[in-house]
Amino acid sequence: MLGRRGFLRAAVWQGLAGASMAQQSPKRKSAGVRKKSPEGRPVEVEVEADPRVAEILAPIRDDHHLPGIIGGILAGNRMAAIGAIGLRKIGSKAPILVTDQVHIGSCTKAMTATLAGMMVEEGKLSWGSTLAEVFPDLIANVHPDFRVVTLAQLLTHRAGLPPDVPWWRLPGDTPAEQRLGILTDHLDHPPIHRPGSNYSYSNVGFALVGAMMERVSRSRWEDLMRTRLFGPLGMTSAGFGCPGTWGKVDQPWGHHESRGRIEPTQADNAPSAGPAGTVHCTIPDWSRFAALHMAAERGRPRLLKAGTFRVLHTPEPGFDYAGGWAVVQRTWAGGRAFNHNGSNTAWYVRIWLAPAINRAFLVAINQGNKTAEDASDQAIVALVRAHDYLVRG
Repeated sequence: MLGRRGFLRAAVWQGLAGASMAQQSPKRKSAGVRKKSPEGRPVEVEVEADPRVAEILAPIRDDHHLPGIIGGILAGNRMAAIGAIGLRKIGSKAPILVTDQVHIGSCTKAMTATLAGMMVEEGKLSWGSTLAEVFPDLIANVHPDFRVVTLAQLLTHRAGLPPDVPWWRLPGDTPAEQRLGILTDHLDHPPIHRPGSNYSYSNVGFALVGAMMERVSRSRWEDLMRTRLFGPLGMTSAGFGCPGTWGKVDQPWGHHESRGRIEPTQADNAPSAGPAGTVHCTIPDWSRFAALHMAAERGRPRLLKAGTFRVLHTPEPGFDYAGGWAVVQRTWAGGRAFNHNGSNTAWYVRIWLAPAINRAFLVAINQGNKTAEDASDQAIVALVRAHDYLVRG
């Protein structure tokens, strides 16, 4: 998982004018089926591999020597354009497909925050719930300043927590037990800063949010995600950990940099860090989640009340991070835009929501270094510039 490095490339983004591309529009080939949401609302999830998108992404892939890249544009609740170019794995002939699963890393955080909103609406938690209130039996070794850290502070990286803990060495036999091990074994030191006073990106904070929800719901975070979020949204491809079957190339592999070489891997973040960054899904299924938040911003909330979405979408004064989203003003977006990146060091993904123009832009690269970060930026820029042409052409 990576922090907010590269989130707010102001010089690049302020310069985007959303210019269209005057090219001929070839016929797109269908690669999927049309479904309906569980609540009966029409959700356009027909997956059409658009060669125009692949053509836009190809030079970015070539320039950065990437294994593969997938990019998509959501228009309202419709996957309006999606394309892929490259390979599932270096050394394999299997092409990466628009229907492939991708690892979204820290973009999991917005999903965890959405789930937390459900717990608040049900009265199981409040935005002001503290670690001491939820875990009165486990705070003996917790530093007094951390005991009063609130759910809202954890969701906005304002709790003064470190970025990470030794995830693979946490005590406990299950991910849920290991998340509790953060409390018992790793919070005896003072915070990085006074909770609430500053921003410090922390995967630990979101793991603790997962633990809080597990305590009050008596259900595992993974089960809550499946039943409360993936199921209602129809995200049938969503799961946890690296995509695909171990040792097989039935889904894309990640790629990391090792001794100056790019090597394929199926390694992932520790399961205990799940609420901060272990979800995988297809781009079309990820767009379902994007559509949920974009529609709420446009006055059509679903699964959560409008007021809850408002909390998740509104940073505290003086900050620019809300519930799993960096929130910024962008001219090309017509106003507020929401964004996040994600990486488990073997993948790099990026998402931007522009509710005012009813568009979302999603990119996934099955490589996780600085090269992939830069390439994801360029891919988003290219899709934003081409969106009118791709969506209406």
